[in-house]
Amino acid sequence: MTGMMEDGRVRCAWALGDPLLRVYHDEEWGVPVHDDRAMYERLMLEGFQAGLSWLTVLRKRAALERAFAAWDPEVVARFDEAEIAAALTDPGIIRNRAKVNAAVKNARAMLRLRESGTTLTSHLWSFVDGTPIVRRPGTDAEVPAYTPEAEAMSKDLKKRGFTFVGPTICYALMQSAGLVDDHLAGCFRATNA
Repeated sequence: MTGMMEDGRVRCAWALGDPLLRVYHDEEWGVPVHDDRAMYERLMLEGFQAGLSWLTVLRKRAALERAFAAWDPEVVARFDEAEIAAALTDPGIIRNRAKVNAAVKNARAMLRLRESGTTLTSHLWSFVDGTPIVRRPGTDAEVPAYTPEAEAMSKDLKKRGFTFVGPTICYALMQSAGLVDDHLAGCFRATNA
């Protein structure tokens, strides 16, 4: 289901109700990401979102960026227990020890992937053969929680030492980073269908 905002544009229903959601939908969601730092950020934001609303993550995004060195995986990979503990005292972020630890573990896994000769970004894009999968669901109910591609990505990332990368998180990452374009039919962003 799509809805209309005061600017007259029809959007995916989840983007209605808050300006942060609208801006994220209009400017980022579904736009292909090809930068490794940006891909790491998207992966981590999806992990931090687990069990929470996306609006909560967007409200805490700036604080998360500050706490995690502007999502520089080389810096985050070197976080020690003192830096992790400091992050957990920051009221601006999502203070979940498992999620904070995942940011560090995933940065380290990302660097190991790079050492093996590939980047996180190129590796993730390989799950869609380098081309976004474009769907045009008619309603939110038609958007899957995950797909076989997301399941394969999840299994692969876990094998490589990544955490907080279940199939649902991987599918949300695929949507966020433009590997999948799930803008609903009728949404003004669904123009490339």
